[in-house]
Amino acid sequence: MPKLKTNSGAKKRFALTGSGKIKRKHAFKSHILTKKTKKQKRNLTHFTMVHASNEKSVKELLCLK
Repeated sequence: MPKLKTNSGAKKRFALTGSGKIKRKHAFKSHILTKKTKKQKRNLTHFTMVHASNEKSVKELLCLK
């Protein structure tokens, strides 16, 4: 069986943590920031984990298991 190719868009957007979870950035932080509150923009800055329901599909894109 040939080697699988990692999705190049996914490898730029997701990172694996030491415990095996997948880390991602929040959406809605790139433009049209004038109408968003300071609190909203500050909370979108932080990283979060991929939800369990999406974890399988993201792992397939990253060629993990």
